[in-house]
Amino acid sequence: MITRSKLVEQLRDYQIRSQHKCPALTVFSPTPLLSTWFDVAVAIFWAFLFTVLLVSSYVTLYLKHYWISFGIMFLAILIPYILRISRQSIARKRDRRLLLPLSM
Repeated sequence: MITRSKLVEQLRDYQIRSQHKCPALTVFSPTPLLSTWFDVAVAIFWAFLFTVLLVSSYVTLYLKHYWISFGIMFLAILIPYILRISRQSIARKRDRRLLLPLSM
């Protein structure tokens, strides 16, 4: 007999198997899972922007513009933090959706 817990377990196994694994890009992804190529492209964009901000921060530090370098570094640190918060909120919404009873 198929029970609700077996169905939920099968669904989670399927989701884990079907996800694309790019552990380096998940830091820069606004979604918890990189399921589509669009998610991968967005993560690459955020990673590129983070790298550009870090390099420009080092250049301005080299040119002895300390406050500008501090501001750019602050923005570079803020990007992964905001993306982490968005991933957590999306994961909470998804978990709340999974707690609803399954209709057969």
